[in-house]
Amino acid sequence: MWRRLRSALRRLRRSPATLLAGGARPPAAAAMERAVVRCVPSEPKLSLRFVLPDGSARHMQRDQAEPLGRALARIATNAAKGPAKAAKKSKKARAEGAPTGEAAAAAPAVRLFSRDGEAVAEEVPNAAAWQDGAVLQIGEAQYRVERNPPALTELRLPRSLLAGFPVCPKVSAEFAAPQHCLFRWYREQRPAGGGGEAAAGGDGPAWVEAAGGERVFTPSNAMVGLRLKLRCTPGDGAQRYGPPREVESSGPVEAGPGACTFDSRHLYTKKVCGQGSIRAVSYNILADTYAQTEFSRTVLYPYCAPYALELDYRQNLLKKELAGYSADLICLQEVDKSVFVDSLAPALDAFGLEGVFKIKEKQHEGLATFYRRDKFSLLSQHDIAFSEALLSDTLHKELHDKLAQYPLVQEKVLQRSSVLQVSVFQSATDPSRKICVANTHLYWHPKGGNIRLIQIAVALSHIKHVACDLYPSIPVIFCGDFNSTPSSGTYSFINSGVIAEDHEDWVSNGEEERCNMPLTHPFKLLSACGEPAYTNYVGGFHGCLDYIFIDKNALEVEQVIPLPTHEEVTTHQALPSVSHPSDHIALICDLKWK
Repeated sequence: MWRRLRSALRRLRRSPATLLAGGARPPAAAAMERAVVRCVPSEPKLSLRFVLPDGSARHMQRDQAEPLGRALARIATNAAKGPAKAAKKSKKARAEGAPTGEAAAAAPAVRLFSRDGEAVAEEVPNAAAWQDGAVLQIGEAQYRVERNPPALTELRLPRSLLAGFPVCPKVSAEFAAPQHCLFRWYREQRPAGGGGEAAAGGDGPAWVEAAGGERVFTPSNAMVGLRLKLRCTPGDGAQRYGPPREVESSGPVEAGPGACTFDSRHLYTKKVCGQGSIRAVSYNILADTYAQTEFSRTVLYPYCAPYALELDYRQNLLKKELAGYSADLICLQEVDKSVFVDSLAPALDAFGLEGVFKIKEKQHEGLATFYRRDKFSLLSQHDIAFSEALLSDTLHKELHDKLAQYPLVQEKVLQRSSVLQVSVFQSATDPSRKICVANTHLYWHPKGGNIRLIQIAVALSHIKHVACDLYPSIPVIFCGDFNSTPSSGTYSFINSGVIAEDHEDWVSNGEEERCNMPLTHPFKLLSACGEPAYTNYVGGFHGCLDYIFIDKNALEVEQVIPLPTHEEVTTHQALPSVSHPSDHIALICDLKWK
């Protein structure tokens, strides 16, 4: 079909349309109405929207391969409907003896002119005929054709707004990109003397411009109690702009919590680090699906104010925290799918980060890895589910055969929904530099040391395949919530490259589930942030469970961003709290290539 369209484009010429008399150029018009055409190659039909002189809106769907003449004939028929209705009313009026206007007019002349003023031939297919800048003439009315103009498909503000915390709208657009859109922010006019102030010409609130140009807006304390409004004009980066849309916040700006646990950490991360360095973050952000249970509220986190466990509240804190780290790579665990799509991805996109997501099997949460666009490009993804990989990937056949000797343990391993996210990135400034970034969240149970050993063996075997076979000798960064303290078999195995078959973790759940096997891996890995006293601090437990392991042959630690002080962590007894959005603490370090 597209070959025919290209040939038709070459045949654009002046042509007397059968519907229309003559072939003259359209008369010059001071201002034209818009005729908006949406034409996407992957779809069979194009759409055409315009408003007739009588004020009635028309929205037509036409086959892209259909000859233009048929579409013009249909427009003429539509345009004649208004006068026809008027004629019916006139006939009725005459029957009742009332004075009447003139009889219904005939269908108006309808034609399409190219940008250079030549009439487009009727046999040209629609897809080739309706070009940007063409002129549609319906009788005396003229319309400037806008083909695939920038358009907003979604514009939404977060439900919860806190003073001092960035407001990141969700912006979805067609034929446009958020970075090319124009943004203007407004706040409500504060009522004078307790009475409301109406906007000019209406009953709604009066709005005062608060900021313009920036996609992200941080309301001040002076805006507490006031709603916000955003006006967004979609743009495509080529000086084309579509119709603007406005959205108002559902509620007013509320007071923020004051000092947060991450404020002092932001003092170390005000700027993105240089091109030779990588700032990496690993963080279990506490999935909403776990925070919002009765068990969480009454048993796990009874010390946390209920409103501070609400997703909207925690997301405010989390977005400010992550944005303030100015990171190049962020590996997150316990990410609700809806949080990734509707909150984190749009917010971090505004700060120059792009993200990929891997959901756990049969779960609503998973893993997310974000990377700084101007530092890295994503080359490939190699995500796996541990249970599925063990069963179906020949890479793990030896381990699978060993595990088959311990059916109780095998069954438990295969029941787990844990996944591994593996992404390969290339440096934007030095294409020879590639890096393998892995992210995982291992089985949680305190007695599940043997299960975690199997999971980490699968993970390291898979990472070896990616970083040694597919991309020979590229460095590895391995982040995650390993649910393993520094004294565990899992930590020892990652750190040393070996685990003995008689290690105590093989009997972590008793003799019945004993599972003895020696394991090795080829990497030289180092915990970049060392072994903090804790990365997880809840009422009944605190310990170090999270790590950023790095390939010490290729990378070295430039600086580790200090964790919050014990006083900051325990200000509200434990985590999460009104000043900290998760029960874990983010690990942050600056790395550099050796």
